[in-house]
Amino acid sequence: MFDFLSQTLSGEPPTATTGQTAQLDWIWRAQGILELSPHHACDRAVVVSAGIHGNETAPIELLNQLVSELLSGLLPLKVRLLVLLGNPPSMRVNKRFVDADMNRMFGGRHARFCPNGETGRACELEQAMALFYHTSSAAGAIRRFHYDLHTAIRGSLHVRFGLLPLQGRPHGAEMLSWLDAAGLDALVFHRSPGGTFTHFSSEVFQADSCTLELGKALPFGSNDHQQFVGIRHALEAWVSEAPLLERQANTPLKRYRVTQDIIRSQEAFQLHIPADALNFTPYPKGFVIAEEAGKTYRVEAAEEYVLFPNASVAVGLRAGLMLERF
Repeated sequence: MFDFLSQTLSGEPPTATTGQTAQLDWIWRAQGILELSPHHACDRAVVVSAGIHGNETAPIELLNQLVSELLSGLLPLKVRLLVLLGNPPSMRVNKRFVDADMNRMFGGRHARFCPNGETGRACELEQAMALFYHTSSAAGAIRRFHYDLHTAIRGSLHVRFGLLPLQGRPHGAEMLSWLDAAGLDALVFHRSPGGTFTHFSSEVFQADSCTLELGKALPFGSNDHQQFVGIRHALEAWVSEAPLLERQANTPLKRYRVTQDIIRSQEAFQLHIPADALNFTPYPKGFVIAEEAGKTYRVEAAEEYVLFPNASVAVGLRAGLMLERF
């Protein structure tokens, strides 16, 4: 049985692109795109992705372990499952991306960029997801889910957290319970649409979707997987429909909502968040977050928390988020 990660990093397709075990059928759809189906009928179609940013290796290793357990028969498969390793070229060179940030390209936004490897791959991933959900519905799998696994560029006061896309319907109670049991420290609720993979799957396919941020970006082989035991067990339970373990974290799951999107609209942009500030660092009312000609971003609530501050993003992109607890 092939090693999914090694095969993807090699750039070559496996000798056989379809196969069968005692419990499942598998199809290698394309590089880093693997579909697994149980031999029995099921009502869930689950997409789990990682490596949209190629240097975020812990989730990639986590998914490779999950695939190995399923293909070896150590873990039963009870759902239709699509596993995506998003950006193999950037994975090979341990970079966030090669030409442009793919997680700004979904929902057709890749057409706004100069054509490159990432724009083509974003389109390919959208098509792979569409095919999977379509064939799953035809097979009776009517409940759709998508978990996109990442790690953060900088350290965080919450090591494991989820980001939920803006959507016009309530977030699924089953997914929210799963996120709690997985031991996440916090959930962040978006207030505006975006080009992320999970916003695409939520908006276009009405999937219950969540972006999971798990620790900090490190090279392959350097990750402390003890930090991710909760999410690994939760993923194993999710695809095998085993009972979820009770939440092991000592503190309850915290919830935040986005209050401000900090957009860099000019070259002369100043971000006043220190370079070593951790995600979820709090700032008091009136603190000047960022400045550019004609625009000043200040903390408007009694206290707001910073997330993903990055002064070096391209003009027109988001340089950070400000949050409030609720």
